[in-house]
Amino acid sequence: MSSSKMVLRILYTCIIALLFVLIIFGVVRLSVAAYSMGYRILTEEPMDKAPGRDVIVEVEKGVSPLTLGKNLEEKGLIRNAYLFVIQMKLSAYANKVQPGVYTLSTSQTAREMLQIMSTVSEKDKKATE
Repeated sequence: MSSSKMVLRILYTCIIALLFVLIIFGVVRLSVAAYSMGYRILTEEPMDKAPGRDVIVEVEKGVSPLTLGKNLEEKGLIRNAYLFVIQMKLSAYANKVQPGVYTLSTSQTAREMLQIMSTVSEKDKKATE
């Protein structure tokens, strides 16, 4: 075997090994990111410890989950609107948020906020009757 063929073979082996390492590195990084996102979806902590700060939120009829999430994020009730959308879609409260004015607290989790916004208050029931 000539020396030029041997050099090309070594170079080819090095490139294959480098690609293999890069693929493994990418898979590990993607796995860590997916685990982190899944963990946050299921265990996201409230913004503040109790008693927190009360915030008035108005939910309009037909509001999209992302718009609602961005509104809650702007008011300091949640950390990430996109994470809130995923939490909402995976919860029992998906598509059940009712229009109205709600008093939410920074010490509540997203799940607790969704529970509150998914129930029609007695005042709203009387207004629709």
